[in-house]
Amino acid sequence: MRRRWFAALAVPVLAVGLLAAPARAADLTPVTSTLTSANPADNIPHAQDGDTKAFAEIGNTVYVGGSFTSVKAAGGTSWTSRNYLFAYDRASGVLKADFTPTLDGAVHALAASPDGKLIVGGAFKNVNGVSRKNLVQLDPATGATITGWVGRSDGGLVRRTVVVGNKLYIAGAFHWVNGTEHSLLARLDATTGAIDPSFQIDASVARASSELVWGLAVAPDGKTLVAVGNFTEVNGEPRNQVVVVDLNGTPAVANWSTQRYVAPCYSGSFPFYARDVDFSDDGTYFVIIADGGRGDGAYCDAIARFETADRGTALDATWVNYTGTDSVTSVEVADNVVYVGGHFRWLSNANGNDSAGSGAINRFGLGALDPINGLPLVWNPTRSGAPAGTTTWGPIMWELWRGSNGLLAGFDSDGVGNEYHGRMGLFPLAGGRTVAATNAPTASSGYLYVGTGNGQTTKVPFNGSTLGTPASSAQANLTSAGASFSVGNKLYWSKTDAAAPGGSYLGVSMLTGGSVGAPWVGSGYNDWFNPATMAGAFFLDGRMYYTKAGTNKLFYRYLEPDGYIVGCSEFTLPSVGLNWGNVRGLAWVNGKIVYGNTDGSLRAVPFDEVAVDGAASVEIAPASAGVDWSSKTLFFATS
Repeated sequence: MRRRWFAALAVPVLAVGLLAAPARAADLTPVTSTLTSANPADNIPHAQDGDTKAFAEIGNTVYVGGSFTSVKAAGGTSWTSRNYLFAYDRASGVLKADFTPTLDGAVHALAASPDGKLIVGGAFKNVNGVSRKNLVQLDPATGATITGWVGRSDGGLVRRTVVVGNKLYIAGAFHWVNGTEHSLLARLDATTGAIDPSFQIDASVARASSELVWGLAVAPDGKTLVAVGNFTEVNGEPRNQVVVVDLNGTPAVANWSTQRYVAPCYSGSFPFYARDVDFSDDGTYFVIIADGGRGDGAYCDAIARFETADRGTALDATWVNYTGTDSVTSVEVADNVVYVGGHFRWLSNANGNDSAGSGAINRFGLGALDPINGLPLVWNPTRSGAPAGTTTWGPIMWELWRGSNGLLAGFDSDGVGNEYHGRMGLFPLAGGRTVAATNAPTASSGYLYVGTGNGQTTKVPFNGSTLGTPASSAQANLTSAGASFSVGNKLYWSKTDAAAPGGSYLGVSMLTGGSVGAPWVGSGYNDWFNPATMAGAFFLDGRMYYTKAGTNKLFYRYLEPDGYIVGCSEFTLPSVGLNWGNVRGLAWVNGKIVYGNTDGSLRAVPFDEVAVDGAASVEIAPASAGVDWSSKTLFFATS
């Protein structure tokens, strides 16, 4: 099961033990996500031997590149020789028999030019019997070389091709393009292939082995470029594995750097580990994935989100998801979903080391993450299903690519979604689902419920500052309850249960008209962190905030309502002037933390997701006002 997929090219692997509290992006609130189906389409072709590395679409045709040697139609019995590049009809899956280019090396990158031609990059020397080193433009119908297109990579692999507008960005292991010096990065006119002399961004000085740019992404607005790979300098400035380039006006290396890809991983056979990068559809953030093992403070074997607008040095990610020392090799951000692929067995596994640690989520080689907190969504096709005699579990997911009808995956094995799919698969949009944005109640007024005993609460009208007349509210299902909080139309609450492995679990009940239903996510689920230790909790913007009796800290974990997944890592929110160890029960109401106290009073303090200033805390009701607010069970609802 352990992978060391790129040892032949002397490229890395990684994941980290030191977990710093992540940065907090401004206005980071839940979003509606659209997931593809987890059931792969049955009508697309299969490839044999090697792998698939790249996809492109022109009209109704899908183009597939890689190192394969032959292909066959879905359901077919015979293989057709197709070395490195083929095409098929997007709707029917039928192979395009007239598209027959001849290449003598693997295709790594594909892109469509603005005038509807196919741009091909890779590790070849000749195309259709004529010298075309590593870069060529082809007729999309026949595969014939477009001889008037003047783009040339004069030596070295072309790993990535990205077209934005009429600009073609290329990345790889080259040092010359169109007869001019360009080290690992270049920009051309996508229609003519002419070099753009204004783009002189040169990456160099390998960490070890050969220098190269392996991953490349350009923001949809064309203003920002991110490249990752085996380099430590860009235009003479220190940039270890990752560089951000400002493309407004004359392209220039941005004032952006991070220390999180500097430290080595534990395996010396992998000199670099930042493998791929992609921007969100709106360009506000980008996600970098990495392989590796573990390393001090490094984002090894991890998925990390960064904000595009951020500038400065020693920048940290907004969130990081660690696999527990398994490789992540491809990323595609689309439709408010972060899709990842690789040779991993778990996600959300910062506590694991080549095994499932506390809080780990099973995801066999494929996963989909919430872009707000990086936790897995309920999407788990798995890299499985290869029949006997085929490759069951290759080390690399080379490419994830969002086409017009779904998510295409290119890999080096023969199974996905528990079905046979030779070297590639399509997860169609048809049959997918929408994950609604879910948050804490946003109303400025409603009701506070405070526990008074098994199956009993007191319900108190609350307008954000003033309490109304309390009334008894029976809650027959709310027994052995601890900390509780509402998310959308559900109540999450800690239930003490001697039969649960950790002694308690985080139950989930429907919350309808102020009535708490029976927990339908129950014992055996989310019991690994013993939620009974929470003295109060509330949810906001993808985080579960909580306190612990006797501990003067406000903690948080990420929480994903789609699947009720609690994050494996515990963080602390900075605060001053408030003794959290005396807090009993928490709720978020209209920008404030409303909390009970061990003395029975109710207080409120403005909530800041960066730091909480306890000096602004005010008393809403004293202990003598008739309601004892010292219960862990406190939640806010609109009815």
